[in-house]
Amino acid sequence: MTELSPPFTQDDVEILETETPFQGFFRVDALTLRHRHYQGGWGKPVRRELFIRPPAAAVLPYDPVRGEILLVEQFRVGALEWRDTPWCLELIAGIADKDGESAEDLIRREAIEEAGLTLAEMETVAQYMPSPGGTNERLHVFVGKADLAGAGGIFGCPDEGEDIRALTLSADTIPALLTSGRVDNAASLIALQWLLLNRQDLDARWGAK
Repeated sequence: MTELSPPFTQDDVEILETETPFQGFFRVDALTLRHRHYQGGWGKPVRRELFIRPPAAAVLPYDPVRGEILLVEQFRVGALEWRDTPWCLELIAGIADKDGESAEDLIRREAIEEAGLTLAEMETVAQYMPSPGGTNERLHVFVGKADLAGAGGIFGCPDEGEDIRALTLSADTIPALLTSGRVDNAASLIALQWLLLNRQDLDARWGAK
């Protein structure tokens, strides 16, 4: 796979100027930079806006005994203009807003806040950049073992404007869920497809009956 390694590193990018035109809950930086080209030499300076976000994590809770998964549904402003509904079905997720908190600790805290769940073993599914053309965000995706007996309901932190519905589904419905169009965000698609491919192995390790 060495032929897939890029010939450049961080040293092949020169930041000429950094501005911060917006600073709120998130931050936007405007970078003027140049970088080396494949055919040699340096390119002309270009300006790129970068949406700054802390690292994030997401989890798909899975109960190997009951053969169930849990997803959450909530309003998302980014889905206002092009979907028939801006209420999205997705994984439990959150951003790292506490100093020194690991991705695993973050997602265990979010599981309690968003679904009232205590997670047991955790399996890393992927770590990826959702949209590196415009944001520095990195997302760590897990599948987490959970007891989903009696799970579900309405959760969230009202003082943060959260109104979250948690619902359980049979893991056998994952293929239909993937083709339904109801799940259309990357982290959820990745986690559901991973569980579809790895469920048998996970059941053997997590003690499915």
